[in-house]
Amino acid sequence: MELGNISQPMYGPGPEAPGSSTPGLVGMVHGFLRLVQPNALPPSGPAVLHCLSSFFYQLLLYELGFLICMAIGLLFIILVPLVGCCFCCCRC
Repeated sequence: MELGNISQPMYGPGPEAPGSSTPGLVGMVHGFLRLVQPNALPPSGPAVLHCLSSFFYQLLLYELGFLICMAIGLLFIILVPLVGCCFCCCRC
């Protein structure tokens, strides 16, 4: 289970986009997915505690892009209504 050089990653062309009637939208979605999740899912290891912790660490690195997007989304979900409430209720 090796991820390669994390500080200097080498990105490949990624998966091929399927044929579609909306190639622009398909290209945009695949571009986002390649940006957020460029690596393949790490293979599962044996059920030893040390190997499981290593597997979960690699899985966390694999999902890091989605976790960052989710954190930014939650930040906007919380901050936008709060700022709107401040602008509406606390007009100075």
